[in-house]
Amino acid sequence: MTHALHATAHLPTLRPFRQSDAVAVAQLLTDSVRGHWTYTPEQFREATPPSRLVAEQEGQVIATARLAPFGPSVPDALRLDLAGDGSAFTALTLALLAEVPAGFARVLGVTREDFGEQMDFFHAAGFRNAWQSWGAHLDLTRFDPAAFEPLQERLFLAGYEPERLSPDAPERDWDALFALHERGIQDRPRNPTTTPDPLTRDTLRETIRREEAAFVTRVKGEIVALTRLSLRGQEVDSEDTVTHPGHRGRGVATALKAFALAWARAEGHTHAGTGGTVLNLPMLRVNTRLGYRVERMWVTWEKELASE
Repeated sequence: MTHALHATAHLPTLRPFRQSDAVAVAQLLTDSVRGHWTYTPEQFREATPPSRLVAEQEGQVIATARLAPFGPSVPDALRLDLAGDGSAFTALTLALLAEVPAGFARVLGVTREDFGEQMDFFHAAGFRNAWQSWGAHLDLTRFDPAAFEPLQERLFLAGYEPERLSPDAPERDWDALFALHERGIQDRPRNPTTTPDPLTRDTLRETIRREEAAFVTRVKGEIVALTRLSLRGQEVDSEDTVTHPGHRGRGVATALKAFALAWARAEGHTHAGTGGTVLNLPMLRVNTRLGYRVERMWVTWEKELASE
């Protein structure tokens, strides 16, 4: 009995996140993604009811976990995020699952294949390796737009004209843009991680005006292809690339993305990012032609919640 009490005394204490934990939690999460992103204390706030727990040992926060709705794109799922000492993940997860709100059927976890502590936990905890996604980056300082001029010239002679869409474009252009965006969502393969939150026509327009650059290809004035870039400091990220079905298979998407990346390079952006599900082979091929370097896969793990 004495030995058991002594062992229990060394187990971490689980408790809800407090605002004073923000610095430690931000560092744990930054470390957990190997610096792929940098988290700041300002991103973390106490919530009621609490959705984030921490594991504390000898006065130090050694691990953290959060269970919250995955988002509008997957309304029946909760997302489990874990960071820190993997030995505390099971206890943190069980504590969170004991308070699951009604209306959810499954739990999803997302981690990159080289984030060992999370990969090991999800596998050991009986989650299913359900979907795989890819991320890729391009060094824009080495991107050569001239390599795509023959393709662009050939398409131009066939009537395809790329341009950056003006924020003051007429309403008919925004209607066509939104219709193409909706068509792309219907057509492209996706998984929970790569399914964007739904946008209305007006939300799409305001998002582009506020924080993006949108590029389109026209044929006889009609928009037949779209690609969008989010502008984040020196980096740009591809948000949406779609070609109307009647114009696919001709290199239109490749030419338009090359046009957009040339614009980003000329504007002083130095890096470009993109990604998607591994099932979207056409877009993987487009990005390979453009020179993107594919990184380690992202894995989405799934576990169904027991029905009552």
